Amino acid sequence: MSDTGPDTPERFVRQFALTRGRARPTADLPLDTLVERRPGPAPERGLDPEAAQILELCRETLSIAEISAHLGVHLGIARVLVADLVARGLVHVSDRRPTAEGPSLDELESLLHDLIDY
Repeated sequence: MSDTGPDTPERFVRQFALTRGRARPTADLPLDTLVERRPGPAPERGLDPEAAQILELCRETLSIAEISAHLGVHLGIARVLVADLVARGLVHVSDRRPTAEGPSLDELESLLHDLIDY
């Protein structure tokens, strides 16, 4: 992963190291799980840069997939990082369950065609 910016030196960290070798999150977090920062100040110590970035991003509700894209990390890595923040009580995740009503087959086909054309 590389962070570049006007004041940030370029660095490379293997994504595996971001999770200390863990490939599975401690909680079941589907990729469309919505994540929101809990109110209150973030801890001043003990946060990795990626965790601090997630807290900053999640001032507004984002999905795990969006967090992954913003951080430039694999979806599985984002799931582990978010699960760690959930365990520390720093973020709240949605507990949405599928309902009987969902998108129609026509809507799903339209979405699929849009993605293919993209």
